[in-house]
Amino acid sequence: MAQVQIDIVKLMESAGGYAPQSFQFIRDGLARTAETVHGQAVEAILTELGIADDTRHVSGTELCIGLRDFAIDRYGLMAMTVLGKWGITETRDFGNIIFALVNADLMRATEDDHIDDFDGVYDFDDAFADPDLTSIH
Repeated sequence: MAQVQIDIVKLMESAGGYAPQSFQFIRDGLARTAETVHGQAVEAILTELGIADDTRHVSGTELCIGLRDFAIDRYGLMAMTVLGKWGITETRDFGNIIFALVNADLMRATEDDHIDDFDGVYDFDDAFADPDLTSIH
């Protein structure tokens, strides 16, 4: 199998200059969101059968909410501060990183996925004001 050479600096610049930690956070948060939305049982069955899992797609809105919850679980009251330090201050920033990863062939998107899906999903000040909240809805 050919190894893909990634220029992390170029990837970061194409996304908008976010910190390197933000890319791993997005990847981990996406995995957790897909697990939450679709359940672990689905992945285990498909893996056991050797079937590629294209059913684990999540929408931009679902991902933004999942990333918020993931940040709070990981960083608690410091979640917004940590994300801000990485340059992530609004939900569009999540989309910028996702689509930079898609453009680098490190993630997949469907033809129905658009960067605009990440616009204004929630206000960071409101969403991170009370980490005990379980839902943005």
